[in-house]
Amino acid sequence: MRIHKPCVVSLTWRLCDAQGAEIDELTEPVEFYYGGDDLLPKVEEALEGQAVGFETQLHLEPEHAFGEYDSRLVCFEDRALFPAELEPGMRLEGLPEGAATPGMPTDALYTVTEVYPSHVVLDGNHPLAGMALRLQLTVRDVRAASDDEAEAGSVGAPPIEVAGVMPAPGRLQ
Repeated sequence: MRIHKPCVVSLTWRLCDAQGAEIDELTEPVEFYYGGDDLLPKVEEALEGQAVGFETQLHLEPEHAFGEYDSRLVCFEDRALFPAELEPGMRLEGLPEGAATPGMPTDALYTVTEVYPSHVVLDGNHPLAGMALRLQLTVRDVRAASDDEAEAGSVGAPPIEVAGVMPAPGRLQ
């Protein structure tokens, strides 16, 4: 079967930064909905019309991957708003109640970058924002999408951790 919208592709990959340092490796195949939001548009473009066994290497500039880094998505919030066990690297969905930084997206996924006695530094950028990436991927399987998958635009797979990031369920974002 050839990859076309809508279908489900099983992929393995190796993700590196522009200098070749490994960021993530997916050795066991994971299913993604092709034709929805599960995959980056440049990845879908490369897969169009391909079949099982297809291998490719993609160079993704930030605008085709996780976007440019936006310093306006970094904020400082009062330490008292967070639990005691907060540590750098933790991810928070949205800002805590009582957050005071105006204009920050309330529904973003924030990374705790620093924890000080008086404040916490949060970064709403994707951890791979601003980075050029190299993605080596292999198509392991292709199948027709079920009606439920086509309606949802996703396979609804468990989240895939990429570089310590937990994207939306089943999505490489």
